[in-house]
Amino acid sequence: MGTWDIGPFDSDTAADFSYRVDEAPAEKRAEVLREAFREVTSTGDDEFLDSYFAVKAVASAALVAAQCPGGDPVTTAYGPKQPLPELPVALRPLAVAALDRVLGPESELLELWEESDGEEWKAGIRKLRAVLDGANTGSGSSVGEPR
Repeated sequence: MGTWDIGPFDSDTAADFSYRVDEAPAEKRAEVLREAFREVTSTGDDEFLDSYFAVKAVASAALVAAQCPGGDPVTTAYGPKQPLPELPVALRPLAVAALDRVLGPESELLELWEESDGEEWKAGIRKLRAVLDGANTGSGSSVGEPR
């Protein structure tokens, strides 16, 4: 995996995923994101989560968070070029669950970042999670503390 920075789209896998989002018809783009979350959340906590799936889920979470209050817009050249339609609110808890799994046990992406002192990367993931969880609950409070 070629990674050049800590952002959600700063890797070859995420850039390729952006292309896949762009290639989907507008009415199917939410389903592309939902599938990225499912690929991660269907992996049990005791199963090894491949970084390929985790990277796609983080990129998807960034796209959902961009439409939430307090979310940062996706402005990188490596993100999708086509505008996303308004995404279903139901994607927010799926994104939170996927990010929790990415930061959980048996996560290759987390292991890779921890090998290279990935505190800044983890802080970025926690920020995404907080935006999504706050928008999901409407109060900014978290059901569970981010890892």
